[in-house]
Amino acid sequence: MIELVSQSRCVACDVCVSVCPTNVFDAVPGNAPVIARREDCQTCFICEAHCPADALYVASSAYERETVDEAALVATNRLGHYRRGLGWGKGNSVPALVKELGELRDKVGSPY
Repeated sequence: MIELVSQSRCVACDVCVSVCPTNVFDAVPGNAPVIARREDCQTCFICEAHCPADALYVASSAYERETVDEAALVATNRLGHYRRGLGWGKGNSVPALVKELGELRDKVGSPY
């Protein structure tokens, strides 16, 4: 479930507003969007994946709220974590992810 829109990181591009399939956010002209309908969040991570400023945090639970501390999320590199996992954003590359996945496959002994 969406838990945070970082006021300090958000660039007010409203990409999250436009990509959210369940209309969770409301745009606020000149400011960060607000989470207006949190209960409608499907935990699809589309907003977090598309956020160019890594200003969103979507918790993994679709049903229970999670209390989050932005400073702790920043300290543990959780803002933008999903996007980086996809290989999107600065410093990320699909070849590096493929290499990582290959190493994981070898570790677990997968035949695939």
